[in-house]
Amino acid sequence: MKLFNQEVSIFPTSYSEILQRIRYIDPIRYGTTRNYINGAVSYLSPYISRGVVSTKFIFTEIINRGYPPEKIEKFIQELAWRDYWQQIWNSKGDAINQDLKHQQYPVSNHSISTVINKGNTGIHAIDTAIKKFYKTGYIHNHLRMYIASITCNIGQSHWKIPAKWMYYHLLDADWASNALSWQWVAGTNANKKYFVNQDNINKYCFTNQKKTFLDVSYEEISRIETPEILKEKSIIKFKTPLPKQQVIDFKKQSPTLIYNFYNIDPNWKKDIVANRILLLEPSIFSKYPISQKTIEFVLAISQENIPNIQVFVGEFHELQNKYHHQKIIFKEHPLNYNYEGIQEARDWMFDVKGYHSSFFSFWKKCKKEMVLLIK
Repeated sequence: MKLFNQEVSIFPTSYSEILQRIRYIDPIRYGTTRNYINGAVSYLSPYISRGVVSTKFIFTEIINRGYPPEKIEKFIQELAWRDYWQQIWNSKGDAINQDLKHQQYPVSNHSISTVINKGNTGIHAIDTAIKKFYKTGYIHNHLRMYIASITCNIGQSHWKIPAKWMYYHLLDADWASNALSWQWVAGTNANKKYFVNQDNINKYCFTNQKKTFLDVSYEEISRIETPEILKEKSIIKFKTPLPKQQVIDFKKQSPTLIYNFYNIDPNWKKDIVANRILLLEPSIFSKYPISQKTIEFVLAISQENIPNIQVFVGEFHELQNKYHHQKIIFKEHPLNYNYEGIQEARDWMFDVKGYHSSFFSFWKKCKKEMVLLIK
């Protein structure tokens, strides 16, 4: 299997290429192959996370092709997971930064294993994935779960610092999806922990490795001692390399549209004359740091696809105080709690809102709505 010799994934930043990627989605093949490292995944997560396209937009594109609902349910369900995590963040706010349902146990450290950070665990599929992750800003969802399981459930690291490490490097960095997925693996946002063994990795990553610290049965994996290789820890300082502030050409007679890390929608009010400001607040990136690669991705997408967009590096109140503008419009998001002006709703795939203690209670309601929409 030549899986790990393939070229790294490239994420185009022009809107026309992003739309083309949506057109090429095979939702049926996705449903049967998504867990394999070479599966027919969509590679749309960076665009969904940055608000370039919404789950609703993709859902509409897919159902308009006339697929039978039962054939595409897995693909729609995966889109719904993204809305589900966001709804929890909306409902719980900063509570998602702590163990949500159960206390993680056992926890021996609040750091990350050096071999995870460097991609030197000795497990070939994991190490190759981590090294490619640093180059591409992307990692397959199954490998994210594997890494989280090794880190939290074998290495006994509390989930939060490793989750911040992964978020920092992801082009699709979405704190709700990332933090709550790590909590799901660690058992703090689920009724049990998620464990992985070497056989599972071999199956889905097309490797044939033996005699690793994960080469035990599922009956044994939850009872193994933390191996020596995971005990050395790295202290990582995360810092966001924000661009330098530019002079803003501000037209007082026009409304101001606020774009940010979670909203770079090129179609948002594209037909009106407006001040279009990409707001990068240092306080947000201090709390949730991201890498140089991710910053460059954000700037490229916004500047290529939103005419006349300008970058303001500073806090919302600094923008207000400097330009004294009255009509400010922005899209709803949990991190926009300090914004003032006209708040507009995001596009959600379904009208199911609020906190649900499990995804499947959320999905049950979504599915009813989906069936009515597809009829």
